Amino acid sequence: MTGTGADWRTIDGVTTAWFDAASLTEGAALAARVLEVAPDSAVDLRTTGLRVRLAAATYAEAVAAAARDLGLRAAPGALQQLDVVLESPDPSAVTPFWQGVLDHVPAGDDLVDPLRRHPELRIRPSDEPRPLRNRIHLDVVRPAAVVERLGLGDGAGPWEVRHADADGNEVDLVPGDPLGETGATADWQTVFGSMACYRTTSPAQQRDLAAAAARLADAAGFPLLVDLRPGLVVLDSGKDLADADAHGLDLDFADLAADLQAAARDLGATADPDLPRFVQVFLDAADVEAVRAFWLAALGYLPDRRDGVSDIVDPRRLDPELVFQQLDTSDTERRRQRNRLHVELTVPSDVAGARADRAVAAGGRLLDDADGRWRVADPEGNELVVVAGS
Repeated sequence: MTGTGADWRTIDGVTTAWFDAASLTEGAALAARVLEVAPDSAVDLRTTGLRVRLAAATYAEAVAAAARDLGLRAAPGALQQLDVVLESPDPSAVTPFWQGVLDHVPAGDDLVDPLRRHPELRIRPSDEPRPLRNRIHLDVVRPAAVVERLGLGDGAGPWEVRHADADGNEVDLVPGDPLGETGATADWQTVFGSMACYRTTSPAQQRDLAAAAARLADAAGFPLLVDLRPGLVVLDSGKDLADADAHGLDLDFADLAADLQAAARDLGATADPDLPRFVQVFLDAADVEAVRAFWLAALGYLPDRRDGVSDIVDPRRLDPELVFQQLDTSDTERRRQRNRLHVELTVPSDVAGARADRAVAAGGRLLDDADGRWRVADPEGNELVVVAGS
């Protein structure tokens, strides 16, 4: 716990709180207050509440007081942050590749999403030889025009979208498509979900757009993701949730997207077509059921509601999805080789030990434990490091 009060924790160096709310509209009311007292904050609005990450801890009491005024309670135990670590014998050789693919910016030895929506990529030196393909890779989806401008050339793999850095670490870089063929949804891109990113010129414009989006989504019963950043509002269906079989509602998402676009334009917000982006973590496993069960428990995720879909999702849709794919069981050498990529999960210090214990109880194996870090291997050796925040 930090000195900022019981509502707040420090996660990845950022003063952070989660406040439960009963709807997007209820959460938007607190988001509006946050924009008044701490306009440089990052606010992630969900149907069950909102996460607030402060640019400065000095704003913490004012935001907590606003939440109390609205009858919203903090839930510090809900906080976590999932990031990815890549090990390389020559970090300088692989960093430019990932900076371009992810559109991240350097922050020391790390690459950080400037929008703070997607995992950090932490690149660490390692001289451990690992000649075979990782069993973990990233999927990144960006608008087709952006992918073409990156100039990575022809992709490999069954979908011809696989690319690799200088050390052989892979990414599936998938070109997205516009949502629909009419001007009513021209601001939207399909990047494994449907997303529109709006530039705003004032906190008031941000507040009004967030409130309008919340009202429209609540009226439709749709769990829209609304992320607020300085000068930006991101409207996001979430992965696959624009599809009827995924959202399970009597709703054509394109109709809701058109209404959201109309509201944004009426308020004078301007769409940025290059910004939509999606990132997920992909794991190959010989025993998908056992490996998936480990990660469900370790991360506190939920299974995708659809039959035959291996995805697991953060119930608050804040951290990236994990997807599992069957690995050839005869590929024993690749199964024994340690990955160059692993996952780090930062949680409040008062729950970190219990989270590591939960991962071990779900079939994991504790590899080491020191200085507030627990390194746990899943049933097939993929590594999770649980990190204690504060």
